[in-house]
Amino acid sequence: MTASTANDQRFREFKMPDVGEGLTEAEILKWYVAVGDTVSDGQVVCEVETAKAAVELPIPFDGAVHELRFDEGATVDVGTPIIVVDTRPGAGPAEPAPTVPDQQTYYPPKDRPAAAEGEAAGEGRQAMLVGYGAAPSSTKRRARKPQPGAPASSAPPASSAPVAAVQPELNGHGAAAPGAPASTAPGGRALAKPPVRKLAKDLGIDLASVTATGPDGTVTREDVHAAAAPAPAEPQAAPEIAPETGPRPVDTAAREVRIPIKGVRKATAQAMVASAFTAPHVTEFVTVDVTRTTKLVQELKSDPDMAGLRVNPLLLVAKAFLVAIRRHPEVNAAWDEENQEIVRKEYVNLGIAAATPRGLIVPNIKDAGAKTLPELSAALGDLVATAREGKTSPADMAGGTVTITNVGVFGVDTGTPILNPGESAILAFGTVKLQPWVHKGKVKPRQVTTLALSFDHRLVDGELGSKVLADVAAVLEHPKRLITWG
Repeated sequence: MTASTANDQRFREFKMPDVGEGLTEAEILKWYVAVGDTVSDGQVVCEVETAKAAVELPIPFDGAVHELRFDEGATVDVGTPIIVVDTRPGAGPAEPAPTVPDQQTYYPPKDRPAAAEGEAAGEGRQAMLVGYGAAPSSTKRRARKPQPGAPASSAPPASSAPVAAVQPELNGHGAAAPGAPASTAPGGRALAKPPVRKLAKDLGIDLASVTATGPDGTVTREDVHAAAAPAPAEPQAAPEIAPETGPRPVDTAAREVRIPIKGVRKATAQAMVASAFTAPHVTEFVTVDVTRTTKLVQELKSDPDMAGLRVNPLLLVAKAFLVAIRRHPEVNAAWDEENQEIVRKEYVNLGIAAATPRGLIVPNIKDAGAKTLPELSAALGDLVATAREGKTSPADMAGGTVTITNVGVFGVDTGTPILNPGESAILAFGTVKLQPWVHKGKVKPRQVTTLALSFDHRLVDGELGSKVLADVAAVLEHPKRLITWG
């Protein structure tokens, strides 16, 4: 068995999995392990955020952490290795795989490979156009042919009379300092590779006049392009503005904060744009007296069957919406553009929009229409708590049919909500506040709220949408309809 094969079996790479439904990337939020830590099969090693949710990733094998390929905050494509585990940490150091340096790579004196066999110890290194090694001192250079009309040179061959090359000014690492003049090879020619020389000739640039930035003072393609670029025009001085005649300049860039668009926020933006320009939205509004509903909420809080459960107005709004959908099942549908069909669903996966530090997400309660009020309350409490902790799984956000967004918790009366892609309707629940209201022929202070229902007008017409919204309002005004209609 070769050393390479043994290392491959010893060091295991864990790749970024597709933790959602066809997602292509994820951001590493936090590492729970460091290099050298021992890990076991099933242990959570990091938390990542996809376009849908934050997910913890378990490692599928035992060993010791050998390498973390990415830092926290990095966005990694699915299928890319993110961590390397040494499955035999007690086996001693691994034998490194043989490496062959790139022939064009420059090595500073303290880092370059050992001298080739036959090179004398302490022998100086001469800069070359190609390669990283020094030319053997015994190599003879062919004499140049004399140019027509020029006297023949009586100088001895280059191999017998060494000529001192002009060395570039070196920095602390042995490389040419930026902006140093180009080094010259024996004969006074600037150091440059043949392609660079051809580029300079084509652009009409004299290499001797080019400032070299390459290793050992070698002229690079970038140096030639920089020399060929026209000199920037000197900026004209702006006219002075007296303090009393004009405003003082304000540095706005110093007071701006730029936040990368990624993860949940990026997915939300893409989904909302797709929904807004795909499904024709219609929004209707209704203002309703919910005084009886608020009283029922207080009574349910002391009911033994609701002990330990969270009871609030949103719970009864959700139940009222489910009752309205049961009375008008046509609203619980989806538009299938590819097959040109309306898909009516006999189950209701009720989405609840939840604000989290990473953005707005919409997990849903599966088969919410079949749940009792205590079951719906428990499911709603678990959904909100999980979302706030950032632990909502992609499966919890998939397959929604309708959604409720509770904008009232922010003190907002109502809004025009945008549909989640693939859903048919979304209900906005506004703030509940005391208002003057005509009740039994007299103006009295009553608890009032405004509801807004947005729906896909391709499959929900105005009549159907109006009936659904009116039923929700009727149940909240007279909650006894939860019994008579439910």
